[in-house]
Amino acid sequence: MIAQLTGTVLEKGDGFAVVDVNGVGYRVFLSDLALQALAPRGERATVRTFTHVSQDAIHLIGFAGEDEERVFHALVEVKGVGPRAALKILSGIAPRDLALAVSRGEVAKLTKVPGVGKKTAERLVVELKDKLQPLARAEAPGRPEKAAGGGAIEQLSQALLGLGYRPQQAEQAADALRDRAEGRPLDELLREALKLLRG
Repeated sequence: MIAQLTGTVLEKGDGFAVVDVNGVGYRVFLSDLALQALAPRGERATVRTFTHVSQDAIHLIGFAGEDEERVFHALVEVKGVGPRAALKILSGIAPRDLALAVSRGEVAKLTKVPGVGKKTAERLVVELKDKLQPLARAEAPGRPEKAAGGGAIEQLSQALLGLGYRPQQAEQAADALRDRAEGRPLDELLREALKLLRG
């Protein structure tokens, strides 16, 4: 089983990246958030991976950080949620936000995530509430929202934490975008924050 790759990012595609490790190109499937967090083409990167073996293929699945990896493994244990569905879910919601929604039983919020219907959302709450409780509790204290766009900035900060960035890095990147956050979608803010963090 391949648990980690370190090499040069050769290519980024729709839901995957190719990482060159000593002349061998490994195709790694990633969530949209993890793909955005990955280093640009031509730069070196380290990616934690999970080797998924099915009847007709062997796939490498990569993660942006420990939180995403932990949530992915919890998701695939849920009946009816395979690796592809888990990646689709993680493309639509940050790991910590998912853990918090599950712990609070927010079925309506979960159904807004691509690939999650009402039955699946209810199943996630029932089967993952205890498993994701530690991650949800780690996020729960929160900080008071500040100024305009505070809610979006808080979500952005949590999304960056979920991708493996340190609290100080997440806070600085989020604060840098605070004045431009109001009314903008989270994925757009996240892309801009990732550019800032890469310098």
